Amino acid sequence: MSFEKLARKITSWIKDTVSAAGGKGVVVGLSGGVDSAVVAVLCKRAFADSTLGVIMPCHSDETDRGHAELFAKKFGIPVEVVILDDVYDSLLRALPVSGYDEATRRLAEANIKPRLRMITLYYFANRLNYMVVGTSNRSELAVGYFTKYGDGGSDLVPLGSLVKQQVRDLAAYLDVPQEIIDKPPSGGLWWGQTDEGEMGLTYGELDRYLLTGEAQESVKRKIDSMMQESAHKRCMPSVFSP
Repeated sequence: MSFEKLARKITSWIKDTVSAAGGKGVVVGLSGGVDSAVVAVLCKRAFADSTLGVIMPCHSDETDRGHAELFAKKFGIPVEVVILDDVYDSLLRALPVSGYDEATRRLAEANIKPRLRMITLYYFANRLNYMVVGTSNRSELAVGYFTKYGDGGSDLVPLGSLVKQQVRDLAAYLDVPQEIIDKPPSGGLWWGQTDEGEMGLTYGELDRYLLTGEAQESVKRKIDSMMQESAHKRCMPSVFSP
């Protein structure tokens, strides 16, 4: 399928899905990364006058905000900026820190950030009768590389069938700035954090396995294990049935 046809199909799907639910438009978080850029362009095509981008720094790298603002300006996407630093700090002060395994602290605290962003996006969605559009791709969804009820909390996920390289290729077709396409993917959870570093494998390895089933044996084992352990993140909560 050509990228032109793919873009048209995803755009139509966004419009139809939101309209069927009675939504008047869409809201998407702009992280400064390639996934959110692609989603925002497609949303703008689907809802030219009712797409809102939200930039939500939370002790974040200023470069990411700069990329998000550059992108939004290029494509004429209205933006709200909500700085979450103080909210995050206040919540940490309210939470207990003693009596728990210190090794889990960094990840537990880092996951607060995408959950605060999810709350923020739904605030705007509720005020405007919009729907929240997620930015996860197939590669991330497959291995659970997202925060449950954080960036995993959305109403629709347009890139959920595209692996990371396909997203990059679609971004190039959509004329997303090259510096955004080329930057190392990161959830911005802590300074120096990258997706590949945290996962312990490259997107190239992950994409290849998802598309062809081929990978080094150690990579296969790692991906299979990640898929199994994150299965609960891709499902509605389990419900006991007597």
